[in-house]
Formats: sequence, C-alpha cells, structure tokens
Amino acid sequence: MNLKIKDLRVVITAGADGIGRKIAQSFLDEGAVVTVCDINKDALSALDDTPIHALHCDVSDRTALAQFIEDAASHMGGIDVLVNNAGTAGPTAKVEDVDPSDWDQCLNICLTAQFICVQAALPYLRKSGNASIINLSSAAGRLGFALRTPYAAAKWGVIGLTKSLAVELGPEGIRVNAILPGLVAGDRIRRVIEAKAQRQGRSFVEAETDALALTSLKSYVTQEQIADQIVFLASERGRTISGQSVSICADTQALL
Repeated sequence: MNLKIKDLRVVITAGADGIGRKIAQSFLDEGAVVTVCDINKDALSALDDTPIHALHCDVSDRTALAQFIEDAASHMGGIDVLVNNAGTAGPTAKVEDVDPSDWDQCLNICLTAQFICVQAALPYLRKSGNASIINLSSAAGRLGFALRTPYAAAKWGVIGLTKSLAVELGPEGIRVNAILPGLVAGDRIRRVIEAKAQRQGRSFVEAETDALALTSLKSYVTQEQIADQIVFLASERGRTISGQSVSICADTQALL
C-alpha cells in the first residue's frame, strides 16, 4: 500500500528509544523526514549514523521543549506531523501515598508537554498540506487504574486535549487523534508490573498473568503495531480520520 508520505516532515518526542524509535523508523521506511528529541543521551548517540535528526530535550522543561519544536521546523523547513509520544509511568502507590511532586512530574511529562508542543508547532502545521497531530494516550485513558492515579489522570487528560483540538483545528484542515496502547511488550511494562506485584505482595508471573487475562486476545501488543497505526493516520489514507481515540490494546477490558 502506497501511503504517499514521502518527504512528510515528522516531529516525535521521546523518539530515540522504545515506542518512539519504532515510530521514527516506520516513518523513515515510508520516505518521511524525521526529527526526534529525547532525554536519553545514549539513545540519541545511537542515532548518529541514521537519517534521523536527533536533539536532546527534557520535555518537562517548557522553554527547552518549545525551542526543540522551533529547531525541528528550522531543520526540516516546516512540520507536517507532530507525534506527542513522550511519557512516564509515574508512581505506583495508594493515592494517599503519592507525593505531590511525583503527581506534578507525571502530568507535566504525559500531558502538559503535549500542550506545549501543539502550541509551538501550530504555526508550521497551519502551512502544511497534510497536517496531523497524534497524541499518545493509553488504555489507562479510558479505564480506571488503581495505584496509578497520576498516570491515569494524565492519560484521560490526553483524550480531552485530543477531542478539543480536533474540534478547534478541524476547520483549518488539521486532524488530531489519540493512540491508546494497552500492555506493550518491553522493559517499561515489565517495570510497571514488577512495581505493582511488589506493592501487592505477589510474584511477577502472577501479576503478569492476571493483567493479560483482562485482554480478550490474552496478549501484549507490539511497538510495531502502534507505529503502523500512527503512520497510517498521518498518511493520505487517513485524511478523514480525526477526533478519534484509537485503541491498540488486544481488547483490554480492565486494568489491575
């Protein structure tokens, strides 16, 4: 399938590792031009021999984040696609035990950073002939998630941000969608399950088995599956899709 995205100019936050790296590679494979930021300097160094333009940035630093968007636009001659991928797991704790500073950090990285990126990228997106914003939410953005209140609150906030932006920016031809991954195979979900298992006094295997049992397909999803959906939404084939919360979660029914 020809997605017709050759030379599309794509910005991805937290794009040097994990899901973000897979998204970047998927865009590259289709002929897009990609700029990423990341806080992980080792991951950024690993991109030195790739076509990806990579910059260091802590997305919780609002000034630095806005400057990253400006630098990305300058390097690529504009922006067609903004992928707000940066996120953090946040604390695993009962609500009364959550440190307010941990709450602030989780919302700053998972939600406020998306808002800052949109504000900074809008002047460039308005000049694009195929403008798209894709925000990473989570299955925790549509389900309750005990012991993970900061993360769930932020990811529910991403849905509200996405829907509101879609209505506001749609008349200008800018489409806005959210991706809601479920349990994504990799180190990050392993750390989350380990923390929850420890908190509940259970083994990792017990916690993992129970988590997967809450999906109809009884499985993790892969980074590649998430990246494929994002590339499609940003392509010519996705031009009439906006305001949607697209779940890629093996049909997750609940979160433990």
